[in-house]
Amino acid sequence: MTTVQKVKFSAGDVALTGNLFLPDGPGPVPGIVVAGTWTSVKELMADRYAERLADRGFAALSFDFTGYGESEGEPRDYEVPERKVRDINHAVTFLAEHPAVNAARLGALGVCAAAMYMSGNAVDDPRIRSLALVAPWLHDPEICREVYGGEEGVAGKLAEAAGARAKYEATGEVEYVPVVSGSDPRAAMPFDIDFYLNPDRGGLPQWPNRFAVMAWPGWLDYDSISLAARLTQPVLLVHSEDAAIPDGARRFHAALAGPKEFVWTEGDQFAFYDQEPQVTTAVDAAAAHFARTLPRE
Repeated sequence: MTTVQKVKFSAGDVALTGNLFLPDGPGPVPGIVVAGTWTSVKELMADRYAERLADRGFAALSFDFTGYGESEGEPRDYEVPERKVRDINHAVTFLAEHPAVNAARLGALGVCAAAMYMSGNAVDDPRIRSLALVAPWLHDPEICREVYGGEEGVAGKLAEAAGARAKYEATGEVEYVPVVSGSDPRAAMPFDIDFYLNPDRGGLPQWPNRFAVMAWPGWLDYDSISLAARLTQPVLLVHSEDAAIPDGARRFHAALAGPKEFVWTEGDQFAFYDQEPQVTTAVDAAAAHFARTLPRE
């Protein structure tokens, strides 16, 4: 059995809200920080993975990043990789100080874009002793050019972002486009994606489906591939050829400095968010990885 507690913790000058999933039984137990895709709130997929990890004996914390969901912070729904990395560091601090958690046995699990952010924290945070990256979106500027229409496509997004930034600085108004839309070519993901649009999956009221246009530079310039050579912790990747940018995952895995494991399975990117057997495959692999690689007493 698993219990869940609504928690709040400090992230500098804002308070973040999360869900702490705790296994029944004696503690303290290993702790895992969990986060999901870009623009997501904890209810989309992080809660699911955190609860499953708690079912397997780990204390698992999912949370809303600054400016998202139930957490404080302005502007809202503004994707800032460096800020998300800092938020993860504060989440690790909260977890390490919790009496139910063994602070010497901390790990992190990132789904999709959170694979970049968890890695970004782990390179400078020795408290994180092991990483699991599920359907990891791992990019650098070269991959972004491939994904977003080459030099011309990237330049267009940067120009839109510059205009949105100038508007925000002049008026305080944030320009948004949909995260997902098959009818709006300016959407961050201009496709009809069932996971995000289906209310029985990820189309939840907690997630407003909006992307701050001025966020493009931080996203497009983030170089997660370069982080791999600085990671000495054991790293597990769970991915498939039909999921997002498998070449990025392969390049990242090849460059990892420490112990590493790659589980190739099947399914598209969105299946790893809420479908079976992908979620169970990923959680089982992550739980086994953490049990094997987090230090023993």
